[in-house]
Amino acid sequence: MTEPLYRSDSHARTAEARIIAITPEGGLIADPMLFYPQGGGQPGDSGWIDWDGGRIAIATTLKGEDGASVMVPAEPAPLPPIGAAVTLRLDWDRRHSHMRVHTALHLLSVVIPLPVTGGQISVGKGRLDFDMPEAPQDVPALEAALNALISRDLPVTTDWITDAELEANPGLVKTMSVKPPMGQGRVRLVRIGAGEAQVDLQPCGGTHVARTAEIGRVSIGKIEKKGRINRRVTIELQD
Repeated sequence: MTEPLYRSDSHARTAEARIIAITPEGGLIADPMLFYPQGGGQPGDSGWIDWDGGRIAIATTLKGEDGASVMVPAEPAPLPPIGAAVTLRLDWDRRHSHMRVHTALHLLSVVIPLPVTGGQISVGKGRLDFDMPEAPQDVPALEAALNALISRDLPVTTDWITDAELEANPGLVKTMSVKPPMGQGRVRLVRIGAGEAQVDLQPCGGTHVARTAEIGRVSIGKIEKKGRINRRVTIELQD
């Protein structure tokens, strides 16, 4: 299969593809893969598949065997046959919201430089859980620092390293509960900023914006205590 479009071009909204498999449950697998499969705290993509004589709505996308994106129909309906030429169409507003939130959460881990114990992305908002014994005293200052990073319009790029290189550099991993996507010989890194202006570099298989200004302004909500030393920080897109 070709390189997934959600990985090589996260801003691709449509793609011409072919159905290469249908799972026993009725999930559809196409090549190339445009829809991001649920994982790493990011929901699976939704959208539509068009083909000669039909259209079907996709409710979500799950990860199948060998990392395939399995598109799950929203309701029982006739499916395109294996080998059919199709047009994949993302619910772009939903995906783009996930991308903006995801990159903003990476920046949140910069302004709160503590181990991350969990996280979740949804439309318009997201959260990270931190190993944080004491709540921060000045939340407005954290919010200002986060928006200052966003407004720098830093580039967001990707690199690849081997599994062995990641194991030799454990400091790249910020998450305590979610393991980096390893096992295929290489690991994808997401870099924010470049050269001396780099502010973040960590393993990530999800989709991101191209530059931080694409995120727009965000707000930090209440900080909740989740256990003895665990605190949850929620952010929300403001435009």
